[in-house]
Amino acid sequence: METAIALDFATLLLLGGVALLAGFIDAIAGGGGMLVMPALLSIGMPPHLVVGTNKLVGTFGTFSASLTFIRKGLFQPGLWWAMSFATCVGAFIGAVLIYLMSPGVLKKLLPLAILLAAAYLAWPRRARSATISLEPPLPPDAIRRGVKWLTGGLIGFYDGFIGPGTGAFWMAAAMKLFRLDLVAAAGVARFMNFISNLTALLTFMALGTINYAVGLSMGLLLMIGSFIGAHSAIRYGAPFIRPVFLIVVLLMAGRLIIAD
Repeated sequence: METAIALDFATLLLLGGVALLAGFIDAIAGGGGMLVMPALLSIGMPPHLVVGTNKLVGTFGTFSASLTFIRKGLFQPGLWWAMSFATCVGAFIGAVLIYLMSPGVLKKLLPLAILLAAAYLAWPRRARSATISLEPPLPPDAIRRGVKWLTGGLIGFYDGFIGPGTGAFWMAAAMKLFRLDLVAAAGVARFMNFISNLTALLTFMALGTINYAVGLSMGLLLMIGSFIGAHSAIRYGAPFIRPVFLIVVLLMAGRLIIAD
């Protein structure tokens, strides 16, 4: 599969700016892929390369952000091993399935998936459900293993298959199922998103559907944005996370509607 694509300087600057913003947003509330994927589609990149390259870009950001949460003591990977494994399995299956899809179908599916994810995540009920629960958070060992497997498998599959908004879906699941506040939920989301990104990335590497020049350059810039975003989320907490998240998904939805 051809992975080379000629880019002018203006396009490179645009992609770099998108990567910085996507990393910042993804570390705070998820949804960075809803910026990266349309940008890659807009430069004429084939859809299978968009999916694979987006995973390369996203892995940089989720690694940087999850490492920040772990170092700050806001997430302990050893307590979530079952869900991590289920996420890995789901992501692998999803990545293989999307590789088998025809380019024509995938080209129509990607914008639609981004639009639907943005519409769902920006729905007003989303903001009300994001309030911090009055109930105490559930410790990881108190959560039934079946719930961890099902949650990890489903969201992991979605991320491997197409991916837009995965981090935000993880945040919603962590708050609703595990009763975590937004900062703690962001830690779970970043790490699990890293697991599914890395699994899908390795799969796409084996299948040869990655543009490494674009992916590595955007990934480095996204990692910088993700580092800034993760520290901003930890410092400013829920009052900062919620409006940034909602604004970005609304802007992304509007951009896709206009483009269509």
